Amino acid sequence: MNCPKCKSNMKVIKIRGYEIDRCQNCKGIWFDHMECDELSLLDNPEFVDVGDSRVGQRFNKIDKIECPTCKTPLGRLSPEDQPEIIYEACSTCKGIFFDAGEYRDFLKSAGTISFKNLRP
Repeated sequence: MNCPKCKSNMKVIKIRGYEIDRCQNCKGIWFDHMECDELSLLDNPEFVDVGDSRVGQRFNKIDKIECPTCKTPLGRLSPEDQPEIIYEACSTCKGIFFDAGEYRDFLKSAGTISFKNLRP
């Protein structure tokens, strides 16, 4: 699978039985349907986001991208209570892409982790 932002190879990261796709270059993270929900049950789920937020902000400016799974154009969305976070989501396969640092920021500022509001 290639990163929807920088087109580099995404590496499968295995974390306690879960598989997350992380770009080897820009460190963006692709969550297949329901992986966000499942990962949130782990202690300290933010450790999966190892990227530099400044790099993520630069790549966040790329706004016309396709789903790395099904090639559907991804929509840009923000959690209602966190308009500063802009992530991409697929309306077909329900996958979600966070640029480097966005997942950490989401978890830090989300009082309670609710990924249900992230769905397109």
